[in-house]
Amino acid sequence: MTTDPNHVDKVSGQTTTGHEWDGIRELNTPLPRWWLWLFYLCIAFAFVYWIFYPAWPLASSFTPGILGHTNRAAVLADVAAGQAARAQAAAGLEKASITEIAGDPKLLELALAQGKAAFGDNCTPCHGSGGQGQKGYPNLTAGRWLWGGTLDQIQTTITHGIRAPGDPDTHTSAMPAFGKDGILKPEEIRQVANYVRTIDGLEPEQGVDVAAGKKIFADNCVACHGEDGKGNLDMGSANLTTKVWLYGNDINDLVYTITNARNSTMPAWGKRLDPETIKSLAVYVHSLGGGN
Repeated sequence: MTTDPNHVDKVSGQTTTGHEWDGIRELNTPLPRWWLWLFYLCIAFAFVYWIFYPAWPLASSFTPGILGHTNRAAVLADVAAGQAARAQAAAGLEKASITEIAGDPKLLELALAQGKAAFGDNCTPCHGSGGQGQKGYPNLTAGRWLWGGTLDQIQTTITHGIRAPGDPDTHTSAMPAFGKDGILKPEEIRQVANYVRTIDGLEPEQGVDVAAGKKIFADNCVACHGEDGKGNLDMGSANLTTKVWLYGNDINDLVYTITNARNSTMPAWGKRLDPETIKSLAVYVHSLGGGN
């Protein structure tokens, strides 16, 4: 319903639009001028944007705009710049030895960052995100190293792996399957397993002849693990006195290991990763807390 547009509302003192519904009149309240000008400015900006930047979709493409800008091109440019910066920084890692990297704060910072990223991409599935390992995969933070924990030793292990097929320089060692190969009887295996627990300060099973296990250990295990059970880095034989066990120190775990052996493998990462990444990985692994 239309009424007098010059009507003035008695309460607000403002004119109405002339529209009335059920006795209610509509106040004529215009938008603030600043808001209108801002709105017009946005419209003008949209037209300018359409001209300079990609805006309108076409049948199989889009209007490129005068500047020819695309987000894809901008991202590719950023990626290229990042790669160039990384290559420049990595040049220092390429020329420096691993010892020099560890002694140079800037190179060390770069190596730790690059090593952490490489560790997450390649090593985490087996060793865990923090290097804490899991059953069958070494804990890199515990200070227990089958092949040594110095920077050079870690670099060698990463490069050539352990029992890695196709790498003549890979670490090689093989524990006999004393039960599977018929070297020891099941009772003897249980005896020596209990003796091994005692040299690590663990309680043996009741009723088991630990003295007999000690003799079996002397006859079959000392050549690799030593008389004191502390192992041999040159042979990759485990230190049995550290309370850190690759496959567990439960009596059944030990019996299984002695019976069947384990002899797991680690890839030769030198065939998959560049030398700079190998150095960075070695520095990062050494920094986890288990380096010697």
